[in-house]
Amino acid sequence: MTIDDSRIAFEEQLQGSTTTPFGIKTPSPGCTTVPSLFTAANRPRRGYARARRQPGEPPAPQGRSGCHGERSSTVPRIKVSKCARRRSYAWFAALFGLLAAPSFAAFPAAHPNSDAPIVPQQMTLANALDLFRSHGFDLLIADAETARSRGELVSAAAFPNPQLQGSAGTAFNYSCASGARGCSTTMINGAMSDQGLIADIFIGKRRLRVAVAQKALAIAQLNRSDAERNLTFLVKQQYAQAVMNKEALRAASEAAQMSAETARLVGVRFQAGAVSEADVARADTERLEAQQAVDTAGGALATSKASLAFLIGVRSSSADFELVDDLRPVPQLPLLTNASIDSLLPIALERRPDLQAAQTEIDRAAAAVDLARRQRVPDIALFATYQSQGSGQDSVQPPTLSFGLSLPLPLLYRQQGEIAVAEAQRQVDLEQHRKTEAQIRADVATALAAYQSARRRLERMDSTLLGRARRARDLVEVQYQKGAASLLELLDAQRTFVATTNEYHQTLTDYWTSLFLVEAAVGKDLGA
Repeated sequence: MTIDDSRIAFEEQLQGSTTTPFGIKTPSPGCTTVPSLFTAANRPRRGYARARRQPGEPPAPQGRSGCHGERSSTVPRIKVSKCARRRSYAWFAALFGLLAAPSFAAFPAAHPNSDAPIVPQQMTLANALDLFRSHGFDLLIADAETARSRGELVSAAAFPNPQLQGSAGTAFNYSCASGARGCSTTMINGAMSDQGLIADIFIGKRRLRVAVAQKALAIAQLNRSDAERNLTFLVKQQYAQAVMNKEALRAASEAAQMSAETARLVGVRFQAGAVSEADVARADTERLEAQQAVDTAGGALATSKASLAFLIGVRSSSADFELVDDLRPVPQLPLLTNASIDSLLPIALERRPDLQAAQTEIDRAAAAVDLARRQRVPDIALFATYQSQGSGQDSVQPPTLSFGLSLPLPLLYRQQGEIAVAEAQRQVDLEQHRKTEAQIRADVATALAAYQSARRRLERMDSTLLGRARRARDLVEVQYQKGAASLLELLDAQRTFVATTNEYHQTLTDYWTSLFLVEAAVGKDLGA
């Protein structure tokens, strides 16, 4: 039961009640019904209020009195109305309910998976990318980091609040002479300081703080873009891996059916006396190995789908989906036709957000060095004070208004440590920028080499290798059925076809992975 329900139930028990201007029910003057909250077990005893003792009246004798003992006959007592006492209890309980309800309402019940994404049953690569961009954990963390940098910018641009002080007192062992005009023993002091606001505007520290915070916000935004670039590659790679595992499971199931049919045929021939028991054992071993491959492919598919679900931000373990894209090879993309490192590197250097973030880090470090050097200028605070003790010619302190300034004297320390740290950080950022440039060159070279190799292998398998392996298996199977080929030849042809099919799926996975890697290396979607 919630606080609101308890409060409503309590109000309903106040029979014969009236409504206050706040909508709270209280007992009527008749007060014939006692609320169930005050039962006989816990209802306060009948009380009496002690009357004020009149001057000259003797004090009341010590000892228990009231409802706990014999009442003294010497002290008059005023009986408190039971109805009034209960009415006060009801008001107190209702007031407590009003005060406690908002406190409990501030902690709403948690709703697990309230922001969980809606996972479609038929998952395409475009669906996976949309879910990732809206619900991916790492992107949400990057968004929070950006929001924090935006808050730090607000703090850096804030003006200090003025400080106000005041005091009042009295003078001891002092009295005004008779006839003195404006004399007073009361002392009043007041002061107001701008906390260095005016001086900071002219010195420029706030401007430099804002510049550093702006660069930090730009870095956070670029880091978010770079995280999206890297994670997009991981989502695409995991989707391609899951699709290839699905195809591998289909191929393994097909091979298991073929092995089961071969084992059945060998068993029939064994019953007819055409083959030996050794052939039966070979065929049965091949059937069991094919079933092992099916279980292995099924486990790989489940694992890859679980990894994909985590990347796109799925919160529920019960979410299931089917991968509908087949990811067949695509024609040569215009950007990759006759592509080379020299043709792709300028695009990468222009579009990669990590390089832009490294350059912004250098700019932020330069602004931090300027700020550290500007901090050597002391913070000057302007203030005004008012003092008075009296207001006339005979006053101890006539009303006085004075102005002044305060500043720390930079005699012993002049921010040498902060300046050294800022300059060292700028050097670190310069080296990090050079490292990022070298990393981009390596990324482009590695991705392009992997793509070109995978595409050549895939073209070779698509054109001849996979078709020849399938053809050899079909021919040997027909020959075995006619008795022109041995069981060993049939099993060898089946193994070769299964191995070639697995190699094809792996090559197709390498092709798509390398293509997505090229996109990540150049920082541009190639439209594959």
